Amino acid sequence: MLKKVLIANRGEVAVRIIRTCRELGIRTVAIYSEVDRASLHVRYADEAYPVGPAPARDSYLNMERILDAAKRAGADAVHPGYGFLAENPEFAQACLDAGLVFVGPSPRTLRLAGNKILARRAMREAGLPVIHGSEQETGDGDLAQAAQSVGYPLMIKAAAGGGGKGIRLVTSPEEFPQALALARREAKAAFGDDSVFLERVLEGVRHIEFQILADQHGNIIHLGEREGSVQRHHQKILEEAPSRALNAELRQRMGQTAIAAARAADYTNAGTVEFLLDEQQNFYFLEINPRLQVEHPTTEMVTGVDIVKEQLRVAAGRRLRYTQDDIHLRGWAIECRILAENPFDGFRPSVGKITYMREPSGPGIRVETGIHEGLEITPYYDSLIAKVIAWGETRGEALVRMRRALDEYRIMGIRTNIPLHQEILDDPRFQGGYVDTAFLDQAAYEERAASSDDVRAAAVLAALLHHRAKTLRASRPPQGTQPIKSGDSNWKVFGRWMAVGR
Repeated sequence: MLKKVLIANRGEVAVRIIRTCRELGIRTVAIYSEVDRASLHVRYADEAYPVGPAPARDSYLNMERILDAAKRAGADAVHPGYGFLAENPEFAQACLDAGLVFVGPSPRTLRLAGNKILARRAMREAGLPVIHGSEQETGDGDLAQAAQSVGYPLMIKAAAGGGGKGIRLVTSPEEFPQALALARREAKAAFGDDSVFLERVLEGVRHIEFQILADQHGNIIHLGEREGSVQRHHQKILEEAPSRALNAELRQRMGQTAIAAARAADYTNAGTVEFLLDEQQNFYFLEINPRLQVEHPTTEMVTGVDIVKEQLRVAAGRRLRYTQDDIHLRGWAIECRILAENPFDGFRPSVGKITYMREPSGPGIRVETGIHEGLEITPYYDSLIAKVIAWGETRGEALVRMRRALDEYRIMGIRTNIPLHQEILDDPRFQGGYVDTAFLDQAAYEERAASSDDVRAAAVLAALLHHRAKTLRASRPPQGTQPIKSGDSNWKVFGRWMAVGR
């Protein structure tokens, strides 16, 4: 087994990996930028090394500094987590060249999965159903010509894309030139590659992904499906496992197709094969995600398999401990991604110091986080700060537990998207499982900025409440307490007021 692992990441995923390493008796090495010195993953690890200033390109994307930290720490493996360098074949190769085990697929597989054009072509050749689109990078004129055969509406997608970046929806030929220029520009900025391809838009589809595990001895299994149809700008914000849209027969067919895709990509370690499922239960290959996924805890909750533990075992050359017959889905799990952003102000990122935090707990609740009280949330990295996972014997029980958990969660000092999750859970269509990838758009969740009338009404209400509090303090202090001074905080005022039922 591995003896010391460097986690080339930060935040909640780094903490998640450290916890499993501790259970296995593996020592851990954290890396951190200048602004992450006080982060939770730095506190949890056995050792920690600085890798540069705040911008990711100078720290968490700096391969040379990360490998130097691994060498100084005497690590024998590197776990990339997700994001940053997790899907970078050059980084995987650099780890191998440095004599380090890379906890993930081979550089060859990363190159195939990382280029959506190559992946589509490989999957089509392997006999998988692929969405109609273009399968080679060409000039702008040829792409405009290809768009006519693909048909509108269509998506322009970055070939090296991921995370919803480098994607543009085009509904007519007139929109195509500008959308193509924007997609190329965004792809270049995000991935250093402006190659794009076209893909036909399917209406009313669900986003279904199958978790796969593959060892270095040719054994591949799937751990069932997750549904991530609740998306904003092509980024999943809520996932559940299993999917209400699948029955046993369809689950078996899609699972076997996912295994066939993994074999076609010569896949090892953990990853997902993603599909789009239409209303007629036809499914189409979308992409392979060659890494640990943000939503992996939902699968762990319903299967009992520690995916990170299996990643480490496979990376060490060991065989999978499970066969397909060992995998059974029990209950239901839902994950809400907690983001540092304001859903009532156009989803603007929120930064600042966390002044108070209380995590939910209780039966069936799991929280994965990289934050703590006093931590400064900065604008340099992804807005994901925590994940709440709820498990129940049924989907209904999981929903009720998640609603309770979100009501309990308190994060003060910054704004989060917890209110958005609460609205989604209260939506009758979501409760019934009637969702697709356009769910948030259809529900008019996008326009959330307060109107000027709302702002004026809130200001008037705040003034009235302030006046009422002052009146109560001056005339009737709560029974059994000392009089409240005018300089006391609102917490003390309203806390005492509610304590005596006034």
